[in-house]
Amino acid sequence: MLNELDVNPQDFESDAADHCYLDDLSQVDETDAEQFLNVGVDTGADGRGGTFIQKDRSVVHCKSCQDGIEMMSISQAAETHGWLGEYLWKNVSPDTDKFTSRAREKPHEGYFIRALPGAKCEHPLQSCLYISKDHFSQHVHNLVIAEEGSELHIITGCATSPHLVSGLHVGVSEFYIKKGARLTFTMIHDWGEKVFVRPRTVTRVEEGGVIVSNYISLKPVGSLQMFPTTHLMGKDAVARFNSVLVASEGSHLDVGSRVILNAPGARAEIISRGITLGGTIIARGNLIGKVAGVKAHLECKGLILNDGLMQAIPELSGHVPGVEMSHEAAVGKIDQREIEYLMARGLDEDEAVSTIVRGFLNVDIEGLPANLQKRLDKAVSETQKDMM
Repeated sequence: MLNELDVNPQDFESDAADHCYLDDLSQVDETDAEQFLNVGVDTGADGRGGTFIQKDRSVVHCKSCQDGIEMMSISQAAETHGWLGEYLWKNVSPDTDKFTSRAREKPHEGYFIRALPGAKCEHPLQSCLYISKDHFSQHVHNLVIAEEGSELHIITGCATSPHLVSGLHVGVSEFYIKKGARLTFTMIHDWGEKVFVRPRTVTRVEEGGVIVSNYISLKPVGSLQMFPTTHLMGKDAVARFNSVLVASEGSHLDVGSRVILNAPGARAEIISRGITLGGTIIARGNLIGKVAGVKAHLECKGLILNDGLMQAIPELSGHVPGVEMSHEAAVGKIDQREIEYLMARGLDEDEAVSTIVRGFLNVDIEGLPANLQKRLDKAVSETQKDMM
């Protein structure tokens, strides 16, 4: 992993002015609203069933519009639900590293989202964790619970104000997927060239539960270090992780997923696509089979378009006979034969390369609503132009 000593949380400011609560999303500042939209958070709330927005340390809007779906700040949830202590800091220990310790010592809210038993999300919920104060260290603690037989769909966008130069984001997230429940979680990052990002996420999935996690980072970032761990604790539990990464010059992305398969019939899939334009991508995947009758696959592919580092680190660990796990990893450049094939059909060289890159960065991934898919297609097109 990227050495955690490269960033010292105490070098950043942990205090910020309070921002006013907004009863209506139409009151969101126009510049902020544009930044939100870049990461899939729509202040028009089109096709959304609830919204949570945090600016620096202040929750500026929070509302669920669906029966059976709770959405509130983590502090409000602690006041509302006396049993919350059974979940908070149970998946993630505050002593894990200096970042989790910082989040415990100087908390800055975060969201609580819960689907009651049998509740189904009619429309995705959206949340935005936003930094507007320069050189601010934002520490959030998020808790998501999908109760038995429920379905949750969450789109989380993380971004910074256009004027911001540097900052630190620490996000501790704990997910609980109960028996037969399903969570689709899509996270889109658009930070800044001198912003350091340290998510710390652990998920537990019970019998027949499903977690689908999509992660997308196409814009420059100072450094990103994330290695979410999922425990498949119940029979036939499922985890699917998809990531699409672009590392511009100066960016350092150390991104991966670990899935521990602890029950018969558990299944896991980790799919990663990365392109370096002069930055560093370390793509990790770790599948651990603890019992017989589990199946898992890991696939990591990377393209180097400019000098940079693309490193794939797939790991498989089987502890008993009867596990089925596989991996595929490939790192390299665009095949010249593919370029020539497209040029022979009327494209010039730049168009051919662009078409190949677009196919490689395909973000047609499970669980994305149509309007968000269109925005991501546009973001991919803009990324292609930057590459060319």
